Amino acid sequence: MTQKGTQASGSDPIRVPDRLYEGYVFDLDGTIYLGDELLPGAKRLILKLRELGKKVVFLSNNPTKDPEQYSEKLTKLGLPTPQEETVNTVVTMTQWLVQNHPDATVFPISEEPLKKALRGAGIKISEDPEEIDIVIASYDRTFEYRKLQIAFDAIWFHGRAFLVTTNPDRYCPFPGGRGEPDAAAIVGAIEACTGTKCQVNVGKPDPIMLETIMGMVGLDAAECVMAGDRLYTEIRMALDAGMPSAVVLTGETTPEMLAAEAEENKPDYVLDRIDRLIPEGLWEEFGWTEDEG
Repeated sequence: MTQKGTQASGSDPIRVPDRLYEGYVFDLDGTIYLGDELLPGAKRLILKLRELGKKVVFLSNNPTKDPEQYSEKLTKLGLPTPQEETVNTVVTMTQWLVQNHPDATVFPISEEPLKKALRGAGIKISEDPEEIDIVIASYDRTFEYRKLQIAFDAIWFHGRAFLVTTNPDRYCPFPGGRGEPDAAAIVGAIEACTGTKCQVNVGKPDPIMLETIMGMVGLDAAECVMAGDRLYTEIRMALDAGMPSAVVLTGETTPEMLAAEAEENKPDYVLDRIDRLIPEGLWEEFGWTEDEG
C-alpha cells in the first residue's frame, strides 16, 4: 500500500510523500520545465536525487525531439543529463516497429526526429498509398491535407494499412496557459474520414512506454514514483502498473480537474511544485526554502 504522506488542511489538495523512493520517473513538459525555463524546484530536486544515489529517468510523449535533443535541452537549462536517461515516443515507436513489424512500409505523419530514427533503424518509409502497411499519426506541425489524403487512400481506398500513434495527447502546453494541437488531433482526423480506429499507442499511458522505462531503471514499479502533470497519461500509466504517482499542478492538471476525478483515478500525491517529492522532514535538513527553489 502506498503511503499517502502529509495532507494539507481544509480544501487544499496538496498531498506530499513522507518517504524517499529508489527510482524517480519524470515527465518533462509541464513538470520539469515549461517552454525554455525550469519550473520552481526542479533543478535542486534532480541534483539532490542524483546526490542521494536515486535512479532518475525522464520521459516524454513529445516526438518532435529525440533523446539527444532532450539531453541537450536539459543540459542547457542547468541539468546535465546523459542521453541514456531520457526516453520518448521516437524511441518507443521505433523499437515497437523493429520488434513487431520490421518488414513493414510506414507512412509517418510526423516531424523529422521520428523519420530520422525510422530510417536509422532500417524501417522503409513511403508516401505511396499502394505500398503503405502502417500509417503513423504523430505530433506534426507540418500536417496538411496532402498527408491526410495519403493516409485516407492507404487505409480506406486500398484497405491495406492500419493506424498507430506515437501518443494520445490532445495538446502540448505552452507558457502562459497556451498550447497547440498534438497527435490526438491528427488521429481524430484520420479516424473521422476512414472510419478506422487507432490500433496501437506507444506513448503514455500504454504499457509499451512503461516496459521501456522499467527496463531502464531496473527496479520494481513499487520502488519508483511517477511524476507528471497529466492525469490521463503518466498518472494513468502509473496507476495501471501499481506504481506510486504524483501529479504536479504546474502544467495541465488543475485542482478543479483533480476534484472531478473518480477516487480510483487519483494519484497518491498532489504537488504544487515538483520538489515537494522530497519529504517535508528533509527540507530543513537540506536547508531548503521555497524562495530559493
